[in-house]
Amino acid sequence: MRALVASMVGDHPARPAVIVSNQPDAGGIAWAKDQGLSTLVVDHRPFAGDRPAFEAAIQEQLLPYGADILCLAGFMRVLTGGFVGQWAGRMLNIHPSLLPKYTGLNTHARALEAGDARHGCTVHEVTEVLDDGPILGQASLAIQEGDTPDSLAARVLKLEHRLYPEVLRRFAAGNRSPVTIDTQDA
Repeated sequence: MRALVASMVGDHPARPAVIVSNQPDAGGIAWAKDQGLSTLVVDHRPFAGDRPAFEAAIQEQLLPYGADILCLAGFMRVLTGGFVGQWAGRMLNIHPSLLPKYTGLNTHARALEAGDARHGCTVHEVTEVLDDGPILGQASLAIQEGDTPDSLAARVLKLEHRLYPEVLRRFAAGNRSPVTIDTQDA
């Protein structure tokens, strides 16, 4: 989120409308407030598993901000088709694997367990199917001997901070052609 906000300056075609979290104590919310950005917290816990009601609360509170694009970053909730449909073609997500490989969780460990030579991250449009929307960009790196899930995650995070802002810039300008970043060391 910080990398996206930092990129939206100058001639960038987008600006942050509001920073949203479902975690009241999220560090990103405190940081965004310190930057003078609008923030919104919709805690999912009071909805006791009623995802449509939780998402309706998010949508209702988002409307006054007039957001055109929704960028997910660290939002670890599976969204229903009803919510995704309202943002069809306008919601992006970053995922820590080279999709279509390793949807869901524990992607770094899974890449290591599979003996993959390369790993990375993907920015994609969000659809009703988890981690399955059109790919807008991928960044990859070589898995190094001795990598652990944690060391690999740290290296991939650096790629995420490069890839997501580049994809958002292009997407906000109407360019949906995929971005590729291929590096040996990150």
